[in-house]
Amino acid sequence: MTSGSDSFDAGEFRKALGSFATGVTIITTRGADGAPVGLTANSFNSVSLNPPLVLWSLANTSMSLAAFRAAPYWAVHVLATDQEELSARFARRGESKFAGLDVETGIGEVPLLKGCSARFQCRTAFQYEGGDHVIFLGEVLTFDRNEAAPLVFHGGRYAHATRRDPLGAKPRSAFLEGSFGDDFLGYLLGRSHYRMFAQIRRHLEEAHLSDQEFYVLSALTLKRAMSVRDLDAGMAGVLDENSHRAIQSLVRHGLAREAAPEAGAAGAAGGPAYELTEAGREAALRVIAAAKAVESRMLERLGAGEAPVLKSLLNRLLGVIDPEAGALWGAADAGTKEPTA
Repeated sequence: MTSGSDSFDAGEFRKALGSFATGVTIITTRGADGAPVGLTANSFNSVSLNPPLVLWSLANTSMSLAAFRAAPYWAVHVLATDQEELSARFARRGESKFAGLDVETGIGEVPLLKGCSARFQCRTAFQYEGGDHVIFLGEVLTFDRNEAAPLVFHGGRYAHATRRDPLGAKPRSAFLEGSFGDDFLGYLLGRSHYRMFAQIRRHLEEAHLSDQEFYVLSALTLKRAMSVRDLDAGMAGVLDENSHRAIQSLVRHGLAREAAPEAGAAGAAGGPAYELTEAGREAALRVIAAAKAVESRMLERLGAGEAPVLKSLLNRLLGVIDPEAGALWGAADAGTKEPTA
């Protein structure tokens, strides 16, 4: 262990501090000219419940420092897990951060952002010099909150927080010792997929589509024409040879066709390319819209903000157990990328 500021490696010190997970906030106020001011900060902390006091700090080099030094009121917004883009917007310099945002007005005309996990409207109580930062301590005049899971910052990147079962809660056990419990990942994934797809399947039946045809039809929406090689890569481990039967069935039913040479030229090295017909596009949009409606209804039953956490974790899991899962999306990106000079 080292002591003394001279022996500190600034980069390593920053990494060590980053091992402590924090929430992400946006602090807002009004400038002397009446313009809204806001920035992203993860230095927010509670100080006292009685009286209700909170603090945060701002670098001496910040372009917003003068505005906050002069501001009698400011608001702290604890961001929800689906507000990562908003956090990034307010972290950038030189951008019209409030452009296009639907904001409310709080105490002292301070702009208030919507959809946050919590909001604290504060009156400036004290300001302290804190090394290379100024520490702002505020009295909380009013606050509001909802059940949205918070956005988290850890190790120099955004992370997600989600609720856990109560401490001590254990999965239900089976009669046969060593059998699967109700926390077995295969059971959770399998049953969730089965129950979700059961609600989508009736829409497929109305469109006279099999599960396999739906997968391929959806894949063909990713770009104007897709080669057989791209389809094979994207469906590897999912449909495999069934993807060939599915594409031929779509062709027979007038939902897909072999692409004209100019449309499929980019994938010529990968064999024939296929594209959706007009009827195929209409069918794809209809069943995909129905599938997304099913998804939306299911995710609404989770706590607010839980959906991004679930999807993020599943994407990470998929990347671990199926590194080739992104092949289909990579093929789509390659076909739509803008040329560079």
